[in-house]
Amino acid sequence: MKQLPSTAGLLAFEAVARHLSFRRAATELNITQGAVSQRIKTLETVLCQPLFHRNGNVVALTSEGLEFLPNARAILRDIFNATDRLVHKDSTSVLTIGCISTFAIKCLIPAIGDFTDENPEIEVRIRTPVPFEKSNFFDYDLTIQYGFADRWPSMIVTGLGEEELFPVCSPDYLRRAELGSDVKALAQTTIIRTSSPLLYQDEWPLWLDSAGQPRLTFQRELNCDFLYPTYEAAIRGLGVAMGRTAVVENDIAAGLLVEPFSIRIESALGYHLVVSPERAQTEKVRRFCDWARVRLHTGQPR
Repeated sequence: MKQLPSTAGLLAFEAVARHLSFRRAATELNITQGAVSQRIKTLETVLCQPLFHRNGNVVALTSEGLEFLPNARAILRDIFNATDRLVHKDSTSVLTIGCISTFAIKCLIPAIGDFTDENPEIEVRIRTPVPFEKSNFFDYDLTIQYGFADRWPSMIVTGLGEEELFPVCSPDYLRRAELGSDVKALAQTTIIRTSSPLLYQDEWPLWLDSAGQPRLTFQRELNCDFLYPTYEAAIRGLGVAMGRTAVVENDIAAGLLVEPFSIRIESALGYHLVVSPERAQTEKVRRFCDWARVRLHTGQPR
């Protein structure tokens, strides 16, 4: 290959593929529709493959375009992250936080306004990559992750409180299901479970075992691949979910969720601040960690 695709061509391709519209891609990129078409034509020439089917105003990816798209997006993402990292490498005013999505939505974002009010000179950037890989730790000043405390041996790890597991549901569902205080009543309810290729099983078996009902089966199950939709489903009254202290306590305090039983179990896992020794010495990271240890600590009022 004598020629590689240009970044401009990849950007145009990704935008058209996402919108399936040359006009919308042009608006997003702030260039003319003709310029978008020319960049796509140049890219197709370099690749020796057509990337789009065009039928009037209808645009669709070819099989070659579908095959190339994930790689193009990965390249653009890597270029963006590498550029952003170098531009802000020594910046004292930009703080980039990598945070798993449920904790970001339920805990970090509702509280982060306090930090920015106290530190108006620091621009906060919240990123929610899934899953975290050791190779991209350097894309962030610090990360907030879930797991065992010894999972990151070369990093400085600070726990954000003890984690407990317990069922939660909406007040309306509690009334409709007539759960009472008997765990066996769960057999007549809908259980909302969290399962994905990265999660062998959720915490329901552990909790049922501790509650003395290891063989209990449920009337029906609703499965979600991440915690956030699991809790949204519970808030909407679709069933009973397994709560984690840190990410449900705000919803309980707001009356969106209730705890139908008094049985809680300790989790060996938890949410942690994970920072490299080098970045832990920077003022912006030190300020955030000092703030987070108080404001994001499980059980503390937010």
